[in-house]
Amino acid sequence: MAELATIARPYAEALFKAASSSGDLGALASQVQSLAEVAGLAEIRQFADSPKVSTGQVFDLITSLVKTPLADAAKNLLRTVIENGRLAVLPAIASHFQTLVSARSGVAEATIYSAFDIEPAQLAEVVAALEKRFARKLHAQVVLEPSLIGGIRAVVGDEVLDTSVLARLEQMKAALSA
Repeated sequence: MAELATIARPYAEALFKAASSSGDLGALASQVQSLAEVAGLAEIRQFADSPKVSTGQVFDLITSLVKTPLADAAKNLLRTVIENGRLAVLPAIASHFQTLVSARSGVAEATIYSAFDIEPAQLAEVVAALEKRFARKLHAQVVLEPSLIGGIRAVVGDEVLDTSVLARLEQMKAALSA
């Protein structure tokens, strides 16, 4: 996992630097995410790994499967990734690029782990409380994790706020065994 992030970072930073002065970063982030979703498909990766297939064929296939029109920067990134044999890294590039775009706009990415589905109204309240706690605007995504039993665990960058039942049980276990 760390290796993918290490490989993805220079691509994402180069794309960010190249696109910062020339256009809408949000739209480009959406396009790169679309490319990453297509590139993440096992069939596409298998096709791209075939020695009988040219890089142009892989590029044409992926661009034909993406529903939105692509900016030149997104096409250049895709070409570069394919030519360097890094198609598997494209989802990590998209993630890192989105983080850079969000940071520039003053928004931090937040992952909220919950044992149960969170209704939109409840999510808005949770996000508002987390924005106050972390002192920044948050773009949140919810991930179901039944092992938490109840409560939530919020991850914002390298900060973690864990109010889950599982965390409290672990704290009680540590206190009782000390």
